[in-house]
Amino acid sequence: MPKILLIEDDISFCKLLEKFLVKKAYEVTIAFSAAEARVAIKKESFDLILTDLRLPDSDGIGLMSEFKASYPDIPVILMTGYSDVNTAVKAIKNGAADYISKPFNPDEVLLVITNALKTSETEEEIPVKEKKAVKKSTSSTENEFVKGISVASKKLLDHIHLVSPTDMSVLIIGESGTGKEIIAKSIHQQSLRKNNNFIAVDCGAIPKELAASEFFGHLKGSFTGAINDKMGYFEAANGGTLFLDEIGNLSYENQIQLLRALQERKIKPVGSNKEINVDIRIITATNEDLREAVKNGDFREDLYHRINEFSIQSPSLKDRDEDLMVFADYFLEKANQQLNKDIIGFSPEVVTIFQNYNWPGNLRELQNCVKRATLLTQGDFIKSDVLPAEFFQIQKQQASNGNFSLSENEKEAIIHALSKAQNNKSEAAKLLKITRKTLYNKLKQYNID
Repeated sequence: MPKILLIEDDISFCKLLEKFLVKKAYEVTIAFSAAEARVAIKKESFDLILTDLRLPDSDGIGLMSEFKASYPDIPVILMTGYSDVNTAVKAIKNGAADYISKPFNPDEVLLVITNALKTSETEEEIPVKEKKAVKKSTSSTENEFVKGISVASKKLLDHIHLVSPTDMSVLIIGESGTGKEIIAKSIHQQSLRKNNNFIAVDCGAIPKELAASEFFGHLKGSFTGAINDKMGYFEAANGGTLFLDEIGNLSYENQIQLLRALQERKIKPVGSNKEINVDIRIITATNEDLREAVKNGDFREDLYHRINEFSIQSPSLKDRDEDLMVFADYFLEKANQQLNKDIIGFSPEVVTIFQNYNWPGNLRELQNCVKRATLLTQGDFIKSDVLPAEFFQIQKQQASNGNFSLSENEKEAIIHALSKAQNNKSEAAKLLKITRKTLYNKLKQYNID
């Protein structure tokens, strides 16, 4: 049973990860600080070290170098919530076996650990060329921007090129799963801030009581549970870019706190009297109509104008038909690399099914579908028998219901769906494969009672 030393100061996260690894047949020893880790490594021998990049009493890269000097054979994997490519590259140059950014994908964590352990066992036998490939397989970043060939993609690319070198605040608008974070990362990487941190924050995942601490940090003891000083996202992004995803989910009170920080470019950690100057660029994203939220009084108008100096539309997959197979091929290449497979491509039948499918989950759904199909495929080509059931349910539905597609004759399709659903809006939305909220917006748009 491989032994892992887990160094992480976030206790609840640490326990969660320990439970997950123990379940997967690893033996885990926990250290909440660099000091505890030094004691643990003297007491027993480990097969792998997993360490957070930011510890209360040390920097993860420094600690890794220290361990590498004394225990050169133990692979070290760095974990961090501040997912920055430059840090990853620096860590790997300094001898890290790999790098994982939070929040974690459990499959990827296992893949990274398995590869690191395998690499350390076979280090002597791997020729130089292959060694590079082992490192690349899991540290290749998620943020490669795929250039599509559709009109919508070219427009998107033009907008990214235009706005990246400026310091303008950018609002990215688009459906869920269209790759808004990848657009934000691409803007950061083409900006003058590219050598500094890119910090991504999911505003929907932060409880409103903790938002001030998450954004601005806190001092030890400033509230129950504040067992250490904590650096907030604003300070972590200093000199770089702060990406706030699903900004419409912030409470009104949190919007006021955010507006103040953006106006003054100063923050005050919870429990501190000292202000910290921050120099950051703000990129935000939303899948809802913020103008509507402003009208309804759910979103502050002054904050809306502050974050929307330039808006970019993130097109849905059905708005970029010509790109579908470009992305599918890219995701196949990536899945081959991650799953150690060598599949050549898609059968003509699958290409047709893909082209006729509506892709409500957009690029995220396509990526998941391709990865699953890659895992299940035994031959050289992905065939229809490895596709999820929903692809065939949709076909059956369309045959029995008539095709409720929103791409053509929208108004007629909506009226048809409403009559079929006997004016039940939820049922009509299901038939149209859109959310109720979108349906209400469309009803307003076309003046349908």
